[in-house]
Amino acid sequence: MLSVESLAGGYGSTQVLYDVSLHVGEGEIVGLLGRNGMGKTTTITTVFGLLTPVSGSISLDGGDIAGIRPFRIARRGLSLVPEGRQVFPLLTVEQNLEATARPSVTGDRRWTPAAIFELFPQLAERKTHLGAQLSGGEQQMLAIGRALVMNPRLLVLDEATEGLAPTVRAAIFEVLRILKAEGQSILIVDAYLRQLLTLTDHNVIVEKGRTVWSGTTSDLVASPGIADRYLGVGV
Repeated sequence: MLSVESLAGGYGSTQVLYDVSLHVGEGEIVGLLGRNGMGKTTTITTVFGLLTPVSGSISLDGGDIAGIRPFRIARRGLSLVPEGRQVFPLLTVEQNLEATARPSVTGDRRWTPAAIFELFPQLAERKTHLGAQLSGGEQQMLAIGRALVMNPRLLVLDEATEGLAPTVRAAIFEVLRILKAEGQSILIVDAYLRQLLTLTDHNVIVEKGRTVWSGTTSDLVASPGIADRYLGVGV
């Protein structure tokens, strides 16, 4: 599905990425790991066409998508839950979902606004409320819902549980487990490593804009020194 090879790039004259490689296959959940400021969000931003790579390749199903405009990348089946809970503040919950709803590239409509309300009952209770009236946790649920109603082949989440109360974080991880059981492909950045590793199949660690480790979750858990060295936490 998604393949990133030797990606280099950044913001104008400031290079952030030097050699990032990662792969996400059909039905896989891949964790993109690293300390703060190591290039995780820049990698995602570049994949989605918001930054132009200096070198390297980004391909989807073998076709080059590097530098393609973001709306075209979305039409090819990639959907992003960005850092910062971006929702339309002056639209209701229901209108937020309707604004991004579309069938998948194959015409599938698994995720509709009604299906999102089943996935997040709390949103159903507040579907007539404006985005600005929601709590931080509810806004994050809505952000995930907005990405899902695009019926993506690959869902990308950048710090989806950052700053959330533990109960809300647990609810979001439970939703991600449901998505995993349904075979949804996911690329995820999240600081809560132990919870994240209960979901991921493979993981990629980046440090100073370079991929320094890539392997299965079982390999990472079996080698705690890797997480301690590159992430500063135990597994």
